[in-house]
Amino acid sequence: MPNKSNSITMDAVYAAPGYLFRRMQQIAVAIFVEECRAFDLTPVQYAALVAIHTHPGIDATRLSAVIAFDRSTLGNVIERLESKAFIERKAGREDKRVKLLYLTKAGVATLREIMPSVERAQARMLQPLKPADRKVLLALMTQLVDLNNEASRVPLRAEDALEHLERFPAKWTPVRVRKTRQTKNPEPRSDSIGTEKALGKSG
Repeated sequence: MPNKSNSITMDAVYAAPGYLFRRMQQIAVAIFVEECRAFDLTPVQYAALVAIHTHPGIDATRLSAVIAFDRSTLGNVIERLESKAFIERKAGREDKRVKLLYLTKAGVATLREIMPSVERAQARMLQPLKPADRKVLLALMTQLVDLNNEASRVPLRAEDALEHLERFPAKWTPVRVRKTRQTKNPEPRSDSIGTEKALGKSG
């Protein structure tokens, strides 16, 4: 008879870090999509818009490094944003084969308008926790992600975009967020925190 302590049970699965991270990812995406439904944007598309806004003229390879998203599938994200007229691609000055990415006026407007919805989504994800616990969770998650960065299929490489900016500076203006009434327990806006860290510096 197998040792009871070594029995294969679903309880062990439910308590595993990997399972919990996957479930939270499902929950986070569902909440984001629900709150941002009017804009028809996914978390990755939103992150790409923020990155292109922050780094106008960035190319797809560097964009992949900034938002830590697989380059082979990033093309679909770029195509969808372009089909929505949120971004445009222009040939590079030094190499016409390289396509540089820029926000359109519609893209800038959409990014400005979606911010309150994004912030509501982030607040909802952490709403069940006490304010102090939210801060602890974000601090631990930030530490864990940073320490495990190299284990990712697509490690965060924000410095690549910074190097790009130094070599090819471009003019950009910050998105101004419309002031909205704050909801109860507004703490903290994890997506904004993650985005700032990754872009400067993340769905």
